[in-house]
Amino acid sequence: MTAIPRLARLPLATLISTLGLCNAALAAVEDPADIIFYGGPILTMDDTYPNVEAVAVDNGIIVGVGSRGELEADFRGAETQLRNLNGHTLIPGFVDAHSHFSFVGVQAIAANLLPPPDGPGSSIAALQAALQQYLTTSTRAQEYGVLIGFNYDDSQLLEQRHPTRQELDAVSTSLPIMAIHQSGHLGVYNSKALEVLGINASTPNPEGGTIYREEDGVTPNGLMAENAHIAALLKLLPKFTPEQRIDMLNKAQQIYLANGFTTIQDGRTSPGTLHGLAQAAKAGYFKVDVVAYPDLVANLEDPLLDGPLMSRTYADHFRIGGVKLTFDGSPQGKTAWFTHPYFQPPEHEPDDYSGAPLFADDAEASRLMGMAYTNGWQVMVHANGDAAIDQLIRLTDTVQREIPEVDDRRTVLIHGQYLRPDQTPQLATLGIFPSLYPMHTFYWGDWHRDSVAGPELAKFISPTGAVYRSGMKFSIHSDAPVTFPDSMRILHSATNRVTRSNLILGPEERLDALTALKAMTIWPAYQHFEEQSKGSIEKGKVADLVILSHNPVTLDREQLLGVKVLETIKGGETLFQTTYP
Repeated sequence: MTAIPRLARLPLATLISTLGLCNAALAAVEDPADIIFYGGPILTMDDTYPNVEAVAVDNGIIVGVGSRGELEADFRGAETQLRNLNGHTLIPGFVDAHSHFSFVGVQAIAANLLPPPDGPGSSIAALQAALQQYLTTSTRAQEYGVLIGFNYDDSQLLEQRHPTRQELDAVSTSLPIMAIHQSGHLGVYNSKALEVLGINASTPNPEGGTIYREEDGVTPNGLMAENAHIAALLKLLPKFTPEQRIDMLNKAQQIYLANGFTTIQDGRTSPGTLHGLAQAAKAGYFKVDVVAYPDLVANLEDPLLDGPLMSRTYADHFRIGGVKLTFDGSPQGKTAWFTHPYFQPPEHEPDDYSGAPLFADDAEASRLMGMAYTNGWQVMVHANGDAAIDQLIRLTDTVQREIPEVDDRRTVLIHGQYLRPDQTPQLATLGIFPSLYPMHTFYWGDWHRDSVAGPELAKFISPTGAVYRSGMKFSIHSDAPVTFPDSMRILHSATNRVTRSNLILGPEERLDALTALKAMTIWPAYQHFEEQSKGSIEKGKVADLVILSHNPVTLDREQLLGVKVLETIKGGETLFQTTYP
């Protein structure tokens, strides 16, 4: 005899009453949530409750974390959406610790010169072909009056050198061409570009910059570094229309969303870009939070620095978080400032070449830092080489002694690739927050070992393990568009430190996956003074969330690059989603 289900054996009146009670119970919840997530690992980044069964979200805010039963009892109403994760993993949204959001937009309208696996740039001939193809297949170069190539890397070129102006002239002599190095600190310009810029044999090197010369010692060969390159870049960049600027920012925003970022940094904002970002925000174009750090030297007189946008709170998803100073250049471009000579000095430099500071005079850098401290502006300082980090430590100590009133400054060291072991406790004493760059171990680890610093020093680049063992919070970043804002590449690099040649560079500096995730979520939220509102899945915080295909904490570290971002949720709203079960 077939068994009759229990509910079917109840009298009709009792059945109706029972179902009515269920609906009444749902309706009786005082403050029902919009969504309850359950059914998969939930990594909160909150050490008190690191793993929970369910999360309730209402009106873009996390209102409950705990067991599914508890949350359904407290927050499930008739309209509450139950989101079954189906075994996928929920984590906080990624907080971008350092990149250049606006330049990711520029990258979207430039020829891709990246080396494999991200682009075709394996030789100078390949760079020429990529520029020529872009010129013939896109109308942008003619519209803008300049052909931009983005992210070539001399360390990965067959020739192991920078291209020359003559090699760019082979692509065009009538249109200015600038090929921007992957570090962002150097660029090569063709003869037409040099003509437009007014740079010739009699042009002196600017302070903090170099115009490289041909064998005669005077004729520019097309390569420029640091302040010389930055000035040329800003002069040649097109005067984008508002519509073009918005299109680029939208493209950049989608790239970050596809990688799970719900907070994005613009890490060295120029004056024009700063105003453009403010206008874009006011017009409602930003769906994620964008925090800008204007270059203090370039924006010194900008009234926006003293306006309401310099704030700890967002207006239309935008705020100015502080200011940026740059103390040296790029180690892979061999412009970082060391206390020791480069393992192999760059062409045209002496054997004792160790790079150079961008502020040769401590007094000027100290004055600018003091201005920022006096105004209550957070300071981020780009310092790669150990000599530049020494300068940061020295000046921070001086300024903090002179201006002791500010209790919590959170001055940020950006990159810190050649941080020495003896410098870490000095950072801790001064409250300098390290934002490190372990992605370099993949992209340039071999170059660091064989050419920049030698085998021993290279093992300690971006020493996340040592900083973690010291008890300090820190963050890790992409520095996009130097590298793509690929969240899983950031995670994989920090946990594996595998170079292009499959060498593990400094195995003791590897992180476990959970620590690396904290360095991408709650710790960069702290870096930005936002740890009370985002960076972890906790009651009362903004529902900035990411759904991943797998749980990074339970995977072998070698498998992390295969994890996919399935969905990105900002304030409870899905802004990016792939098709998944």
